[in-house]
Amino acid sequence: MNRPVIALLASAMVLAACGKSPAPPGASTTEVGIVTLHAQAVPLQQELAGRTTAALSADVRPQVGGIIKSRKFTEGARVQSGDVLYEIDPASYQATADQARAAWTSAKAAVEAARLKSERYKELLTIQGVSKQDAEDARVAYEQALANVEQTRAAYESARINLDYTKVRAPISGRIGTSSVTAGALVTAGQTTALATIRALDPMYVDLTQSSASLLRLRRALAGSAVQAGSTTAKLKLEDGTDYVHAGTLQFSEVAVDEATGSVTLRAQFPNPEGTLLPGMYVRAVLDQAVDPKAILAPQQGITRDPKGNATAMVVDAQGQVEVRQVTAERAVGDKWLVTQGLADGDRLIVEGTSKVRSGARVKTVEVTAPPANPSDTTVAKGAATTQER
Repeated sequence: MNRPVIALLASAMVLAACGKSPAPPGASTTEVGIVTLHAQAVPLQQELAGRTTAALSADVRPQVGGIIKSRKFTEGARVQSGDVLYEIDPASYQATADQARAAWTSAKAAVEAARLKSERYKELLTIQGVSKQDAEDARVAYEQALANVEQTRAAYESARINLDYTKVRAPISGRIGTSSVTAGALVTAGQTTALATIRALDPMYVDLTQSSASLLRLRRALAGSAVQAGSTTAKLKLEDGTDYVHAGTLQFSEVAVDEATGSVTLRAQFPNPEGTLLPGMYVRAVLDQAVDPKAILAPQQGITRDPKGNATAMVVDAQGQVEVRQVTAERAVGDKWLVTQGLADGDRLIVEGTSKVRSGARVKTVEVTAPPANPSDTTVAKGAATTQER
């Protein structure tokens, strides 16, 4: 090959080499989205099932027997304490009261005569006009007359009370239900069947049930220094899933465990001015049973499961490398997991691009704006608590 050809080929190779650009040094670095975690105070809420009960409930029963003469109320209406609800035929009770009153009047008249005789005999005894025995008998007769007055007065009072009982009155204020009798029905004193039932509907009680195991876990958490006691405020969800507009207050917790169900009863009180709550309704109450002052809330997309089912998270360390950690996700709070172990304040959690990286890989981080947690959303928290109780 001659020299001009060799020179031409050499020039072409040099030009070709000059046309290749070197590979950028960061071409192998993967970009991931991260969220920097921050400790915050989070209420640990629990959703419990329960039923509503009236704050006051009273059965209306007759205290004397007789025939119902009339009914004085409208079923379902509101009645006030002392209102006349039924009237029992009072004729025989009126006659008994009149007779007792007459006996009382007679006894009061007799006591005056006995007093005068006792005083007269006492004076005659000083001049020996009567025997000492006669004077003593007159004094005793006077004292018996006084006792007879009290006895007849009590009999009249009893008859008057029975006469008043012929008007069956409301023992409490509230709404009255259906009547079990009509005019003309025979009723007896102390009968087992109530004539009607009155219930006070404002406020209303809600009796809730909580498993004893869940209560023990809560008490152990409160015994430590990491969790503080929550408030006594309670919120209510109705049967149709809507939220009740008024907040309630937790009143007390039962001191014994139901042997049949292994649960403890809690009672909350809710105002009910509109009458929305009715006795016997099935509801769910949300309680702030505790507060974690340094809780870590991790976005759910940043928590995955390994082949063994363990919860894991990928974080980026200070050197920009991926680190895989095993975490404990106790419950869900809104769209985030409450992580009790494995993550700490300031950790950079990978929430985007987790499938493109592995442990030890060097990555480029981009901060992702995460929506704020809504601690009042306990829809998932209820499920998490149920899983723990199993």
